[in-house]
Amino acid sequence: MDFELSEEQRMLRDSVERLLADHYGFDKRRGYLAEPEGWSRALWAQYAELGLLGLPFAEDHGGFGGGPIEVMLVMEAFGRVLALEPYLATVVLGGTALRLAGSDAQKTALLPRVAKGDLILAFAHGERQARYDLSDVMTTAKRKGSGWVLDGAKTVVLHGDSAQRLVVSARTSGERDDPDGITLFFVDAAANGLARRSYPMRDGTRAAELSLSDVKVREEDVLGEIGAAFPVIERIVEAGIAATAAEAVGAMEAMHEMTLEYLKTRQQFGRPIGDNQALQHRATEMLMELERGRSMAMLVAMMVDEPDATERARNIAMAKVGVGQASKFVSQNAVQLHGGIGMTEEYAIGHYFRRCMVIEHTFGDTAHHLSRLADQVR
Repeated sequence: MDFELSEEQRMLRDSVERLLADHYGFDKRRGYLAEPEGWSRALWAQYAELGLLGLPFAEDHGGFGGGPIEVMLVMEAFGRVLALEPYLATVVLGGTALRLAGSDAQKTALLPRVAKGDLILAFAHGERQARYDLSDVMTTAKRKGSGWVLDGAKTVVLHGDSAQRLVVSARTSGERDDPDGITLFFVDAAANGLARRSYPMRDGTRAAELSLSDVKVREEDVLGEIGAAFPVIERIVEAGIAATAAEAVGAMEAMHEMTLEYLKTRQQFGRPIGDNQALQHRATEMLMELERGRSMAMLVAMMVDEPDATERARNIAMAKVGVGQASKFVSQNAVQLHGGIGMTEEYAIGHYFRRCMVIEHTFGDTAHHLSRLADQVR
């Protein structure tokens, strides 16, 4: 199998890295965190100019016809600088929902706006009682006149506070844990009856709790087939796993580089602490785990478009476990090798640690996906 990047992919990677190098130092990131939405609107516009926001969409819909590998390269670059912008929520999650389930009219109307940076999307599926069970949906949608009425609540909606349109899952039939009977709806963030509570997560990125009370939705805002959204939801989550796996690899790269530099420059008893052979071995183990995580991130990127659902799910679960284990090892050792300074807010390494831990628990933690793999071999 050929793992070499094409010329276009290398150009994409280099252009993204140059943009972020110019605009994303650790101090600048603090400034973006302090902005009202917790991220930079100015940088979002530059992402649009560079074509990143339309990267995975068809050219007919204002995109560039890229695929999971191109998204992987972008997310790796974002991970290296701890980018805060809602790329995952809008382009990966919301964009995947539109690409897979949207009608031609919906794609034509909305995807060009996403590509231009004019429309922020969010995927509102998780509920408090569900944990990582994708079929556990208690939010309901009932027909009323020519449209629908939604009632329920959604939790940890990534960038749900910034989104103008929300992709909301609701049960139109069936029991609470039934995969059948779930439907996706587009909901305007300004709709009557929709309340949002915004908060920063442990890593500084933003999320929101949603409450829906008698929220009216038009028939034309139904996304996909009524009652048949579960396979689409699985694909959206798998795309999210692939994107965050690549982001974790970028974060691990940055932590490993920072740790090596610290071992070379930190003096103790008149010599660099990196002269200690035990610490050299630890840094080598970090590199080995980083490369294991990278191989798993490449696997999941290649599996996103796999037509065999069983094969796709197995490999993506395996990759999620591998990246989670690798990022935990690398981030914990990076903090330990930095000593006390690694725990301070003023130093970057702890922020990378927290981002990796949030990623590890997003879309199912390591234990959850290990359980999924075990179920497949029983």
